Amino acid sequence: MSIKKIQSALISVYYKDGLAPIIQKLHEEGVTLYSTGGTQSFIEDLGIPVIAVEDLTGYPSIFGGRVKTLHPKVFGGILYRRDNASDVEVAKQYEIPALDLVMVDLYPFEETVASGASDEDIIEKIDIGGISLIRGAAKNFADVLIVSSRDQYAEVSSIFEANGAGTTLEQRRSFAQKAFAVSSHYDGAIQRYFAGESADLANYTTLPSHSLRYGENPHQQGKFYGDLAALFDKLHGKELSYNNLVDVDACLSLLDEFEETAFVIIKHMNACGVATGSSVKEAYDKALACDPVSAFGGVLATNQEVDKAAAESINPLFCEILIAPSFTEEALEILKTKKNRILLKRNQVEFPKVMFKTLLNGVLEQDKDLVMEGVADFKTVTTLAPTEEQKRALAFALKICKHTKSNTIVLAKEGQLLASGVGQTSRVDALKQAIEKAREFGFDLQGSVMASDAFFPFPDCVEIASKAGVVAVTQPGGSIKDQDSINFCDANQIAMVMTGIRHFKH
Repeated sequence: MSIKKIQSALISVYYKDGLAPIIQKLHEEGVTLYSTGGTQSFIEDLGIPVIAVEDLTGYPSIFGGRVKTLHPKVFGGILYRRDNASDVEVAKQYEIPALDLVMVDLYPFEETVASGASDEDIIEKIDIGGISLIRGAAKNFADVLIVSSRDQYAEVSSIFEANGAGTTLEQRRSFAQKAFAVSSHYDGAIQRYFAGESADLANYTTLPSHSLRYGENPHQQGKFYGDLAALFDKLHGKELSYNNLVDVDACLSLLDEFEETAFVIIKHMNACGVATGSSVKEAYDKALACDPVSAFGGVLATNQEVDKAAAESINPLFCEILIAPSFTEEALEILKTKKNRILLKRNQVEFPKVMFKTLLNGVLEQDKDLVMEGVADFKTVTTLAPTEEQKRALAFALKICKHTKSNTIVLAKEGQLLASGVGQTSRVDALKQAIEKAREFGFDLQGSVMASDAFFPFPDCVEIASKAGVVAVTQPGGSIKDQDSINFCDANQIAMVMTGIRHFKH
């Protein structure tokens, strides 16, 4: 294993914590140090000699610090190939020193954006020299070690202690890979800032990343790319897991369909309780009644402040997460009595309008399903039209149907989910599952409504629903046998509306 010793180093960093031991080691090993500005002063304060980059280039820092290192004597020292006779001759001719180590980090662009700074201040935090140094040194990893983040200081110190300020080719290549990841992330942050609301997730690895305890199962690794701190203030509880995040997404996507006070309970990405009410407590009590068994260990969310009355009702339930736009102090005091329960205060952050899914040897991209049909979109296709109350119940059921795994059937009354059949291989099975669950938890389906995520290929679903007590149905329509279902409804005093919109969710 060949160790390449470092002879000269360029060090220009924004963050100094943990830097001193590295500087001391380089000095002990006889490495010539070059630096700029604050880092130069830091090294001098350690009592260690350092050459100013300005003395190397013959130019001062100009344009308010915008140009310091952008000079052939700097980049030539980084980029020239030590095993190329022509490069070596040019370096000798122009007195360009070999820079074997580059330690540089980048202006805090993301932190400046997050601080709410002015556009002018944000633009000034777009690093030019630093990003160029990182890319140049990473490109020439055959000869140069690039340290591109303070997160790498500890690893570098360990390597230097073992190798005497020297590195192997494999180590330099590893740091080059990290450097390009830093560069990519930084450029992605800048791109997102300029794109504003039009930014998407196509280059997701440029987003902030969070390592998770594991993925969907303990034997799978997991990571989240995104700004959780912008989305939530975590008020209490343990760290979010992979499965937590999947359910949180499903929960908020459904909750956002409601403008009135609503409560949603999610388990394994499907709603096991949804209701609206005049208060959070009323909405929660109605949602829990839908399926109190599945609600155990679920993810809960509401679109209104959680007060003491709601907290007292929620607290006996074991749940993983509770999300709300705010909590009263009395509510927090009650809810924090469960040590591991995660309490999230939701902030208003716009979600992306596209979604991605990896499969086979590629990636699928599609627009999110942002269509939500309401009463005004209903087309009555039966002789009997639904009442206004039934229309509201159908619109409520459709919101849940849209966010439930196909094939799905949702049974509801106005403001309350009664039961749903989820992820079944046939629509009949989904309906039978929903009816069985509704009866298990004591719901009378007489006068209920039914929503389907896709058309009925045969009239069997409306026949079964009629026997259960369903009085109004909504479906997208489009089957060559639509008329068979319509005829049955007409013969049995059931109202049916079609929407023309399918909501498959796989």
